[in-house]
Amino acid sequence: MTSGPLTAPHGGSLAQWLAYIEQAHPAATAGIAMGLERVEAVRRAMNLQFNVPVFTVGGTNGKGSTCIFLEAMLRAAGYRTGLYTSPHLLRYNERVRIHGIDQDDDALCEAFAAVEAGRLAAGSDANAVTLTYFEYGTLAAAWLFRQAEVEAVILEVGLGGRLDAVNVFDADCAIVTSIGIDHVDYLGPTREHIGFEKAGIFRAGVPAICGDSEPPARLLQQAEAVGATLLLIGRDFGYQKQDRQWLFWDAHGRRGGLAHPALRGTRQLVNASVALAALGTLHDRLPVSMQAVREGLMHAELRGRFQVLPGRPVMVLDVAHNPHAAAVLEDNLSAMGFHPDSHAVVGMMQDKDMQGVFRALAKRFSVWYCASLPGPRGASAAQLAEQLQPVLLELRDRAIASGDKSAVLPPVFCHDNPSAALRAAKERAGQDDRICVFGSFLTVADVLTGGECAGG
Repeated sequence: MTSGPLTAPHGGSLAQWLAYIEQAHPAATAGIAMGLERVEAVRRAMNLQFNVPVFTVGGTNGKGSTCIFLEAMLRAAGYRTGLYTSPHLLRYNERVRIHGIDQDDDALCEAFAAVEAGRLAAGSDANAVTLTYFEYGTLAAAWLFRQAEVEAVILEVGLGGRLDAVNVFDADCAIVTSIGIDHVDYLGPTREHIGFEKAGIFRAGVPAICGDSEPPARLLQQAEAVGATLLLIGRDFGYQKQDRQWLFWDAHGRRGGLAHPALRGTRQLVNASVALAALGTLHDRLPVSMQAVREGLMHAELRGRFQVLPGRPVMVLDVAHNPHAAAVLEDNLSAMGFHPDSHAVVGMMQDKDMQGVFRALAKRFSVWYCASLPGPRGASAAQLAEQLQPVLLELRDRAIASGDKSAVLPPVFCHDNPSAALRAAKERAGQDDRICVFGSFLTVADVLTGGECAGG
């Protein structure tokens, strides 16, 4: 709590700016305030707009991978790119990349100062415009991209689409990677509600790419209502697996001999195909050769997305935090080689569908390590264990009913933080076992930093 009015830390550090923007909006405790009026007012005051192609990428899962594919292919083709993503894994700087390089503290501080000036210019002392943490970050990224004179902009939607801050910038190609149940308090309880919100980034006469094989009717209806040029996976573009390679097809033909992406996982061919379809729609403005495509596929990297670390036992890191992402993680784990036992290290936020995530993965793990996450949204280990127990009971009872009289409940342990949970898993796991860390960006970040994230 602050004792007086907040003062922007001009000349201060990035940590000071981040602390300031975290508290600058009345919704600071939640960090979310839906709507475009405030951020649009500041955008106008800053005269922020792009005269280069803009890719806006939304979706429940697969956004980050698709953004990375776009960036890698465009960079391989020689274009200077601006990439804005969220949330970050270890450092805020990861959110804003120019030509593949995270922006340094000084650049981000300068950008926040420019946004603050725009915020003050957009209102008056009596009626000042307020911005959320994400809105500050979005405008700061856009300011940096304009300063750097990038040739292509890639914006990842933070939440939903229709009312997300990135939607103040018109997309030249709008992408929805997938539609699953998440953020129901803001986006609605069904795929139809969520599909409508995500389709809010579509524009009249502008290509709209959908990578969901079963798109909700409301997404299709919204595309038609606004007059977007909708391209659907499986209908207008897609992929085919080949022996150790794959091919991409769309209205322009079939392009084969593609190496599997450096990013691991069963869904990455979908994400790569979505990126290729998007590039195809803007080929006249941003031509990308097949050689650049191949190079981009080989060099795309993204931590925390089915990231397999070297060593024994095998360790997998995945930020999966909703049932849709958990189902993908289950597919990826099942495609790996045999392991005698698999150990789950899990930490989640209270507002996530914990039981939905656990149901998708319950059969995969023989030992569970529940970890508390910090902050008001973080679930405690005890809360996770309470949600996990009925899922494990259901799984055991089904196994017994089907004739497996030896079925037992896997052990469940509770720990103060993910790093402590991981240490316990390593002590218990055999050399040929597998440990999977999942449930939240905070969970993965904590184990990558050895517990440095446990306090915040």
